[in-house]
Amino acid sequence: MRNKINEINKKVAILLKVNNVNLAAAESCTGGLFSDYITNISGASTYFKGCIVAYSNQSKVDMLKVPKKLLKNYGAVSAQVALAMASGAREVFSSDIAISVTGIAGPQGGTKNKPVGLVYICLVNQDNIKVTKKIILKGSRNSIKLKAVYTMLCMLYDYLK
Repeated sequence: MRNKINEINKKVAILLKVNNVNLAAAESCTGGLFSDYITNISGASTYFKGCIVAYSNQSKVDMLKVPKKLLKNYGAVSAQVALAMASGAREVFSSDIAISVTGIAGPQGGTKNKPVGLVYICLVNQDNIKVTKKIILKGSRNSIKLKAVYTMLCMLYDYLK
């Protein structure tokens, strides 16, 4: 999986540079892993503005301005919160695009309606175009985090190409 992530990460980096697009991120369930991969490429500072790792609900509210009502009505792991996180990151960093991820990496925390492995990823741009993806991943906590990062990079690649 790590090799696949590194390959798509290089392609995304090239497209961000060629298209002169800068990126911000908001991470929850991946805990900064996406940003780690993005910044593993030399020169990432030319297109990556930063990331907020908002793991708790309160940090989502305080740092990304996620409305408390969304968290109460839909829960932290929802398309609505993923969108609010991405929009908040784009605003905080004044970026062209932003991507967010929220989910349940496990092994605990899942429910019947929101099982372990449920992940929402959202990408937003300055024209308020939104792409949201819901996935259910299988595997260990680490595997789920890696697969979520890979999916984020694939979404970015598809958007940028």
